[in-house]
This record gives sequence, C-alpha cells and structure tokens, in this order.
Amino acid sequence: MLAGSPLLFVYIIYTSILRGVGDSVTPLIALSLTSLIGLAVTPVLLKGYFGFPALGIIAPAIATILGYAAVLVFLGFYLNYKNHPLKIDRALLQHIRHDATLSKLILKLGIPTGIQMVTTSLAGLVIIGLINHYGAHATAAYGAVNQVLNYIQFPALSISIAASIFAAQAIGAGKPDLLAKVTRTALGMNFLFTGSLIALAYLFSKYLMALFIIDHSVIELGQQLLFIVLWSILFFGASAIFASIMRASGTVNVPMLINILTIILIEVPCAYGFSKLWGLSGIWMAYALSFVCLCIFQASYYQFVWKKSRIEKLI
Repeated sequence: MLAGSPLLFVYIIYTSILRGVGDSVTPLIALSLTSLIGLAVTPVLLKGYFGFPALGIIAPAIATILGYAAVLVFLGFYLNYKNHPLKIDRALLQHIRHDATLSKLILKLGIPTGIQMVTTSLAGLVIIGLINHYGAHATAAYGAVNQVLNYIQFPALSISIAASIFAAQAIGAGKPDLLAKVTRTALGMNFLFTGSLIALAYLFSKYLMALFIIDHSVIELGQQLLFIVLWSILFFGASAIFASIMRASGTVNVPMLINILTIILIEVPCAYGFSKLWGLSGIWMAYALSFVCLCIFQASYYQFVWKKSRIEKLI
C-alpha cells in the first residue's frame, strides 16, 4: 500500500481539482472504475485464477495499486477525449512547476486539517478502549453502528464539500454576498437528505444492523446504541457545513481548534464520565452531545465573528 501512495496522492489531487472547478461527474466515474477494478482483480490475485499467481493476503493491496494506476491512465484519455480544461497535454505539463507561494498557502490550509484528523483518530482509540471494557458484544456493536453512521454521514460530508467549492468560487469572483445563500442552501439540503436517511435508519435499524452482524443479542444492542446517537448526525452535518464555508476563505485554524477542543473537553471526558453513570449507552450519549456542541460552537463563530470579518480571495 505504501508503494502505491504516490499514485493515490496524484489521484486525490486531480479529482479534488476537478471538483473544485465544478466537475463532480468525472471523479465519480474514476471512483467507480477504481472500485470495479478492485472487486474484479482482488479475488483473481487472491486465489490465483486464470494463471495468475496466488498472492494471498497482499492481493487487495496489489489490486488497489492497479486500480489507481488504471484510473490515472483513464483520466488522461478521458479528459483529452472530452477536451476538458484540465486535460493532460503538453500545455498543462509545461505549467507544472513548484510555486513557493502556493506551497506555503497549501500547507497553511492543509496542516490544521491534518492535525484535526489525527486528533479525531486518537480520540477514537480512547473511545474504543472504553468500549472494549464492556466485552466482545459491545465492540462488535460499536463496529456495526459506526458503519451505519458512516453511510448516514456521507450526504452531509458531500454537501459540505460542495458548499466549500461554491463558497470559494463566490469569494474568488468577488461576490461574498452569495455566501449566506450558499450556507442556507447547504443547511437545507443537509436537513432534507441527511434527515431522510436518519428517519429511514430509525425505521429499518434492525435490518441495517443485520447487514454487519448475525448475533441477535448484538443486533439488539446495536439498535439501542444507534437510537441514542443517530439524530445527532444532523448537527454533525451542519457543523461540517459551517466549517467548510469558513475554510473556503482560508479560515482554518479556528474551526480546527473548535473541533479539537470539543473532542478534548467534551467528547472524551463525557464518554468516560457518562460510561460510569449509564454504562455503554453513556459513551454514545457523549458522541451525541459532542456533535450538538460542535454545531453550536461552529455556528456561533460563523455568525458572530466570521461573517463580520473581511472576506478576501486567497489567490
């Protein structure tokens, strides 16, 4: 997997730039192709079908690398065929060079996000440590609930990414007055789409749990935990939208600090304290509380500080 990191890096950069110019279809095609290649190649290399060597456990890694390589080749031909502004040709290659000013700006925007992701991962390790004290069933339920929550969060995260792109384009075009409209639209879409998924997840929670686990007692436990935290994903989505809108203007440090402080001061301590009072359910109550608090903090900074500051384009 490490050997394929350069390919993954180029893939992420190129698809992110495509989304940034408003093309979300091509990255979707690329992602679908990567997934299909992985699904097709993995069993072939795993078992050694069609004369290929049986690679065993490393087969998924090799399949992933082949998928990214194939997709990059596909993007090269596809973008040229579509005569896309970002097509890979001699003119584009001539302009690929290091720019110290842009590099500093990218690091300025990227490092805080990286720190936030590391903090979130470390907090997750602490939480799973608490959950493990309640036995194998609790750990299995945690994994299943997290899988469901991840799928529920996808629309909210996608909306926040789209909102960030529109906000950045509005700022770049010198039309910051459109930011409020972008924010309202994104929040409304989050309420509609994420809210609908949450309602469906409540209705079909038993069947969703059964997709990941087969033990009936664990399914019931997973349902209980899912009911506790599911509604708060609406607040998670809203907080992601507020943070994304602010990041579009280069305001990255404060949203990062709000996120980190919410994790350190609310999520982890409350998970520990609530687990002493209400057992395993208390940990999920802490998740819900942290999502609500994160939304309140991000929205407050957005409304009372960021909106009143001068918003300028970054480049």
